Amino acid sequence: MTDVNQLITDHLDIWTAATEKKSSAGRGNGGSVSLHGIKKLRELILELAVRGKLVPQDDTDVPADGLLDQLHLQQAQMFAKGIIKKPKPVAKIAASELPFELPRGWTWCRVSQLGHDWGQKVPESQFTYIDVGSINKELGLVSEPTVLEASKAPSRARKLVRNGTVVYSTVRPYLLNIAVITETFEPEPIASTAFAIVHPFDGVSASYLYRYFRSPTFISYVEGCQTGIAYPAINDKQFFSGLVPLPPTEEQHRIVAKVDELMALCDALERQAEDSLKAHQTLVDTCLATLTNSQTPEDLTQNWIRIEAHFDTLFTTEESLAELDKTVLQLGMMGLLVKQDLSISSISLLETARKTRAALVARKEAKAFKAKATSEVLDWPFILPSSWSWLRLGEAAVLITKGSSPKWQGVSYTDDPSEVMFVTSENVGRFEMLLDNPKFVERKFNTVEPRSILKAGDYLMNIVGASIGRTAIYPGPDGANINQAVCLIRVLPGLFDSRFLIAFFNSEFCRGYMFDKQVDNARANLSMGNISQFLIPVPPIEEQVAIAEKLELLSGLSSNLSRRLQARAVLSKSLADTLTSKIH
Repeated sequence: MTDVNQLITDHLDIWTAATEKKSSAGRGNGGSVSLHGIKKLRELILELAVRGKLVPQDDTDVPADGLLDQLHLQQAQMFAKGIIKKPKPVAKIAASELPFELPRGWTWCRVSQLGHDWGQKVPESQFTYIDVGSINKELGLVSEPTVLEASKAPSRARKLVRNGTVVYSTVRPYLLNIAVITETFEPEPIASTAFAIVHPFDGVSASYLYRYFRSPTFISYVEGCQTGIAYPAINDKQFFSGLVPLPPTEEQHRIVAKVDELMALCDALERQAEDSLKAHQTLVDTCLATLTNSQTPEDLTQNWIRIEAHFDTLFTTEESLAELDKTVLQLGMMGLLVKQDLSISSISLLETARKTRAALVARKEAKAFKAKATSEVLDWPFILPSSWSWLRLGEAAVLITKGSSPKWQGVSYTDDPSEVMFVTSENVGRFEMLLDNPKFVERKFNTVEPRSILKAGDYLMNIVGASIGRTAIYPGPDGANINQAVCLIRVLPGLFDSRFLIAFFNSEFCRGYMFDKQVDNARANLSMGNISQFLIPVPPIEEQVAIAEKLELLSGLSSNLSRRLQARAVLSKSLADTLTSKIH
């Protein structure tokens, strides 16, 4: 018999160290982690429970074979009284169906043998409606039942439930929305037809069934039944044909008590791990803030020395490393990564750029630009080095525009790569273009939308939706075009080192400015007018090159460290998975 208490404590480092990154979206979100090891531990507890390895068997318990005979008798009596419909024949259980060997006193049966459905009912008055979305899947409780009038009931009959009924969602994405009805709802509760309903016969614990339905064994069965379409994931026939390892009644209760005890330990372990992760992130954020608060490169060096002494403690997760990357990028944009040469200024660079742009405007090769008042500079989150200057993006650009939808222009998509490559927001990543699966449109699109035809070296910025702010340099070939969710920025030649400018566009300073200026409607978006007013710090070109080279060096070191952290995370997950599988 596995001592799970000892299993938890002896391998505490494995359960808590095994984490994995989960996807997330939104401004400034460096991602979050799920506690993979603790998740696997919960699965292990349930699996040991339903295999009879969590609590010892007691020879004085009535064997489950005898219990099954009693359940069959109850079913016959309820049918005779008209409480339930005539039971359908139960298919014989073949040896090939059995997923594992049972301990003594247990038996295999089908779900249909353990309980009954209260039947269907069209409500006559007010009723409490329990839908799949109202189940708190973590707690197994009905959290948001809805009271409806009979006149608002759907035309199809609903399923009656009572205290002790187990409700199991049979549709995606709610497969683990399972609950035991443990309170009396007024008025009469009726569940959605998207549930399978099981009211256990006497001698079968609803709490045991609930835990078995959440176990890896039953989940694996359900996944094997799915048809590959969105709805339903499993039908009632498949659900009620599922196998259940049935222990004696007394052992069912001991299993439930033990599972609850161990899940409480998991809860405590989870809280401890989450608190540790939050404390670690707070420490990282606080320490990195000392870097961005530095006033000079020399001040930065002193602050970094303090962090460097604890580097191995601070930067132990991909999230903390991502925050370090953001901070390094900010420091570069603030002029703190390299020492300034005060004998060189960017003023002459800006004067040349303005003359060049004025000539383009005179030749009608660029549009005139009117900058907002420079007082806004006072609100910028840092002070420029004395040799730098502020510049509006509109003053630095030859062209700022966006594309349009082919549908709007009567243009069709095509599979012919000799036509026009069509770039959408999906193709614009942060720092890199994602062109492994390019799209193409008919060549006439370039005739309709000539302003948004791309050239190699153009900056492309996502301006709509969840990916807003992602910016990359288009590598070519010339002649591609863009849709309405992508902004094309073509800057004056010689004004920026491209590596410096793309770093600025992807920095948190610029991204923060984007989010502050986005149009306030249902879907985030940036207007061309707002983009043209972006304030850009302009160092002397020599310093731009030096900053870009330093960022490339630090990025390479960070990537190496990230690969090591990823390898360690994979190893931690593998250890947790292996430990779980070995104990089954």
